[in-house]
Amino acid sequence: MTKTKLETEVSKYMSYVLRHAPEAAGLTLDAEGWVSFDALERAVARKYDVSRADIIEIVENNQKKRFALVDNRIRANQGHSVEVDLALTAVQPPADLFHGTSATAWHSIEREGLKKMQRHHVHLSADVETAKIVSMRRKGEHVILRVDAARMFSEGHSFFVSDNGVWLTESVPVQYLSPDAGTP
Repeated sequence: MTKTKLETEVSKYMSYVLRHAPEAAGLTLDAEGWVSFDALERAVARKYDVSRADIIEIVENNQKKRFALVDNRIRANQGHSVEVDLALTAVQPPADLFHGTSATAWHSIEREGLKKMQRHHVHLSADVETAKIVSMRRKGEHVILRVDAARMFSEGHSFFVSDNGVWLTESVPVQYLSPDAGTP
């Protein structure tokens, strides 16, 4: 296995256990989603031939900045399906935020809006380019949605920004969405 492929696999495994199934690795997250880095290192080393330095490199060089490593504790920055309180503070968003999705999903979204599904929040991007990258992970044609975040905020909706710059909100009702944000 190439180093890049191994790094990707380890990163996905870490995301899985820190966001969705800590018990699968014998881990227990605290109320804010943190776990001892030593415990995570042991769990990862049982599954992959990697060192502590390799795991730290994966955390530090992860393009999506999925993880926070502080004082020998680690957590996923967002995207959890397990119950955690990320202790985020509500902030005023930029005027527009963006969401990359598939044309197939758009048919449902245009009727129901964006929903968090099994996650804690809907994930939004601060720019079209990032939303395009996200949409490329979806099958089929891609759609970039513009979210009128300024109007949502002025009408009482809360927004948060995770440590890695992903904008989060509970849901995006359809009246704040438009599919004309530079769709590829």
